[in-house]
Amino acid sequence: MNLFLKKLLLVSALGAIFLPTASFAEDAQSALNLQIQERFAAADKNHDGKLTLEEAKAGMPRVANNFDVIDAGHRGYVTVAEIEAMAAR
Repeated sequence: MNLFLKKLLLVSALGAIFLPTASFAEDAQSALNLQIQERFAAADKNHDGKLTLEEAKAGMPRVANNFDVIDAGHRGYVTVAEIEAMAAR
């Protein structure tokens, strides 16, 4: 087998190893986002799409513990998108 075919087989094998990993990571992030959305909806007692510190304390304690980091604009609330972005980091 010539060198070109050996390299081609190696690249194909590596692709088969690493491509499913990316898909798995995306699936895991999607599952995490779904869990965040469900917990957010339950904690957002007035259903305004915003979670205050008090709502977070009652329903999402990890968000409450990191509220100032997530609420970088210091608006007094966080959104589900902001929580998802923090979780993705």
